[in-house]
Amino acid sequence: MASGSRTTILPQSKEALLKSYNARLKDDVRSMLENFEEILKLARRESHSQISKTTQCEQDALEMQVRAANMVRAGESLMKLVADLKQYLILNDFHSVNEAITNNSQLFRNTQSECDKKLMKLRDEMAMDLYDLEEEYYTSIFK
Repeated sequence: MASGSRTTILPQSKEALLKSYNARLKDDVRSMLENFEEILKLARRESHSQISKTTQCEQDALEMQVRAANMVRAGESLMKLVADLKQYLILNDFHSVNEAITNNSQLFRNTQSECDKKLMKLRDEMAMDLYDLEEEYYTSIFK
């Protein structure tokens, strides 16, 4: 029973993690969009307030800096999200990892069998040459 409950926990945690990633993505993109729209609104609005023009420009510049910083933060958060997704894929993609291990294992077995065949052939050739040399030596009149 414990293993059955364990298999239901894993998909739920994966589901929750994927929902979390999706929520982070939506929040960061929304933040970037809202801040960008507000910067554009600040850039084109004409001020008819009672504040002096220089004060209004300074206030607008400061607000633009804050909104640009918010956009940068959202962009960094998106880059962190991409890194988290890559790490999740690398660590939890067991099918691909197992397939790569199987392919490498088969490649190494093939290489090993080729090397074994070449070594056996070399051994046989050396044995034949040694036999010929021994025969020549023992039948030689110059011993």
